[in-house]
Amino acid sequence: MKVLGSITSGNCYKVKLAMALLGIDHEWQHIAIAKGDTRTPEFLALNPNGMIPVLVLDDGQALTESNAIVDYLAEGSWLMPTGRLQRARVLEWQFFEQYNHEPNVGMARFIRKFLGLPDSHKAVYEEKLAGGYKALAIMERQLSKTPYLVGDHYTAADISLYAYTHVAHEAGFDLAPFPAMRGWLERIRQHPGHVTMEQVQV
Repeated sequence: MKVLGSITSGNCYKVKLAMALLGIDHEWQHIAIAKGDTRTPEFLALNPNGMIPVLVLDDGQALTESNAIVDYLAEGSWLMPTGRLQRARVLEWQFFEQYNHEPNVGMARFIRKFLGLPDSHKAVYEEKLAGGYKALAIMERQLSKTPYLVGDHYTAADISLYAYTHVAHEAGFDLAPFPAMRGWLERIRQHPGHVTMEQVQV
């Protein structure tokens, strides 16, 4: 398998973390968005949407969208519950991540860390902070009841939400008011097989 992605992207990190936890051998190919790597004919043939990450299977087929890739990798493993409702709960959190969490936490991080919080983006940044804090509060509510998002066990849902939550401070979020979330972040970090965003797998 080959992963096309950028290590600074939380969406790409989800894939890397899932592969590390499951011990899946793969090649990591760095994609430099700023240099136009996602706009080449070769890349667009794999993902017409021009976005990372992309998982290229051994038979050459490509799979896109980070949570779809994570779930493909997690299928049949300890990261994916077998019960129908619990599997739906994983999807429930992953849809929440892509609709409510990543567009706020991830975008605020992009504006602050990579754009340097220019005046032209400050109004949008403040909106993203507000939306991000709302999403984090929803996570806190669940994690005050259960050690992981879908109950007592680590699942693909935790990978999906951990990716941008663990770097939320880079976006300017203060996690001090979220003790349950901070405990969850530590449990994820201490799990066997965990890798950080900096540990590129090649």
